[in-house]
Amino acid sequence: MNPLKNKSWLGIPPWIFIGAVLVLFPIFAFMTAENIHRQKKQSINLLQEKGAALIRSFEAGTRTGMMDSWSGFQLQKLLMETSQQPDIVHLIVTDFEGWVLASSDPEQIGKQYGTDMNLQQIVLSGDMQWRTVTDASRGSAFEIYKRFTPARSMPPGIKRKRMKDMPHFPIFPGPEAKPDPPRIIFIGLDTTSIDQSIQLDMRHTVIMGTILLLIGFAGVMLLFMAMSYRAARSSLSRIKAFSDTLVDNMPVGLTALDMELRIVSINPVALQLLNITDTNPVGRYASDIIPQELLSLVTHPDIHHGPVIQTIECCISGAEPVPFEINAAKLTDEDQSALGYVILLKDLREVASLRKALARSQRLASLGSLSAGIAHEIRNPLSSIKGFATYFQERYANVPEDAQTASILIQEVDRLNRVVSQLLEFAKPVTLSMQPILPGSLIARTIALLKQQALEKNIEIRIQEGETVHPVSVDADRMNQVLLNLFLNAFEAMPDGGRLDVSIEPDASGENCLIRIADSGSGIHPANLTQIFDPYFTTKSSGTGLGLAIAHNIIEAHQGDIRVESEPGQGTVVIIRLPGKSLKAEG
Repeated sequence: MNPLKNKSWLGIPPWIFIGAVLVLFPIFAFMTAENIHRQKKQSINLLQEKGAALIRSFEAGTRTGMMDSWSGFQLQKLLMETSQQPDIVHLIVTDFEGWVLASSDPEQIGKQYGTDMNLQQIVLSGDMQWRTVTDASRGSAFEIYKRFTPARSMPPGIKRKRMKDMPHFPIFPGPEAKPDPPRIIFIGLDTTSIDQSIQLDMRHTVIMGTILLLIGFAGVMLLFMAMSYRAARSSLSRIKAFSDTLVDNMPVGLTALDMELRIVSINPVALQLLNITDTNPVGRYASDIIPQELLSLVTHPDIHHGPVIQTIECCISGAEPVPFEINAAKLTDEDQSALGYVILLKDLREVASLRKALARSQRLASLGSLSAGIAHEIRNPLSSIKGFATYFQERYANVPEDAQTASILIQEVDRLNRVVSQLLEFAKPVTLSMQPILPGSLIARTIALLKQQALEKNIEIRIQEGETVHPVSVDADRMNQVLLNLFLNAFEAMPDGGRLDVSIEPDASGENCLIRIADSGSGIHPANLTQIFDPYFTTKSSGTGLGLAIAHNIIEAHQGDIRVESEPGQGTVVIIRLPGKSLKAEG
């Protein structure tokens, strides 16, 4: 992977680097400058203390009698001997006008020094001050100056006598000094070693500041990296949880394979569709548990160019072939390197059933439109035929054969009218007049109409109603039509008598009502079970084949369902489910 393609380094946005520099650099620059300034201040204080100590030593020397005169031999000697120290550049004593009275360099005696300064102000203030001067021989020097206050002066006669004893030193040619004239002492100190020390300290401070800056910068980066790592880990955990939940709950089967065709991941839907009993087949070779018909798509030549989608019928565990829609694709990373394969399985049995139901609905819709037109065209001629048949029946009432023929004609016309009426009823939309009613009273009302017929056919009717059954919202007349049709079909299936059991109970959810009608008749052949609700399908010689189709439409209009369970010679069970949730609250 090319790192230049990444928008940030180690997952950290570039503005974090810029922000860290903008925040940390001024802080550490200020700290470094402050440290350097403090070191310079300490060096100046050190030089000032050294200069003050020298000045105090000279002043103390005059006070203790170390010198007989401030301008005499002892002072000059002391200045010269003291200046031999390597860190002293010069020692000069002047009057308030700048005339050199004594100096570590005898050649300066009698000359003026410090004329660029306000000497009188220095004398008046008495405070120690400093400045930086340039020495011709030794470069820059740190010079400390203040008013020089030695012990009281010697008498002038003694001074002159002492000065005469020092012929090898030049004597200040000026006028004879008055007692205790104001004087100024200048001490020049060499700053070479201190400057070197300051430079070393500055270099050390800059290095330490740079190191601290880098450490701080690294600390900020590590902090952001830790935060980014934590955020990435949290995000990855959420993504993994989301993907795991999505894979486990998606309505299609998913199987992921590596390049060696071993199972990397498989969701519960795929386990169920493939009838895999091993709950954790991860790591096993796919060929051991997945049918070869499905794995053939992985080796399909077109899979390298995109997903391969096919519809395959596959036998699972020796059962009947199951239609599957297979979507196989190759998994690659950003560099198009192969990672494995993914297979999506979709069970098409429900889709096939829905397609059959849709085709049936379309056929029924076409049949309804056709039936409405045919019924209109047939009823008019039937009315005329029935009228003529009635006329001939009355006219030839004395001729038994003609009267019987006319009577048969009238019966057939009535049968055709009933067929047309049922056809129209089946074709038109079902309209309902809903009202709450207890299922038991609805069934009792229908059974009352068939009580005599049941006695004649030696059929025992038993009704069992649960205690927790709630009222349902139905069209009583329409439901009576459905129940009457089902009861009559049951009677016809028991020509030699039998038993009809009717039970009413709530379903497993407790919200809906189940009506179970079971007879002990001859039963229905399995091949006919899928067609019993189709219009005009019948096994009776005199049936129209519309009774169950109409009953099915009425139950669907109630938002319920009806199903039939039967085996030849074992009787038939018809189960009706009616929604009762809304009426449970009303009841």
